[in-house]
Amino acid sequence: MRYLAPAGRFLFAAIFLVAPLGHFSPQTIGYAAQAGVPMPGLLVPASGILAFAGAVSVLLGYKAKIGAWLLVLFLVPVTVMLHNFWAVQDPMMMQMQQVMFMKNLSMLGGALLIAHFGPGPVSLDTRVQRASPVSIG
Repeated sequence: MRYLAPAGRFLFAAIFLVAPLGHFSPQTIGYAAQAGVPMPGLLVPASGILAFAGAVSVLLGYKAKIGAWLLVLFLVPVTVMLHNFWAVQDPMMMQMQQVMFMKNLSMLGGALLIAHFGPGPVSLDTRVQRASPVSIG
């Protein structure tokens, strides 16, 4: 049971560690531009950096609550702007975008749980907290 939280953090962070690499590709930037993302040449790579930083934070359990908020900050606009299935006419594409929208909602839920509860007992946050001296006020 002790290693359940780090395993969960790893599984949760995995997509945010791998996917942001594509945020520097012309294809991803072009897709975002086509979807109406403003300044995609700047915002798409910046969002990749944001997601990657949040993922590393959550994975290591270091400032994990802040890392989770970075992922929330990434997920909300991406979900609404790039997976707006309600605006898609093609039934197959609509279904695919709806699945991606729901996937992002579930990841948003995970990020909010980490933002609230923290990284769990096996984390750098817990290690730092245990190492710091306790002051009696």
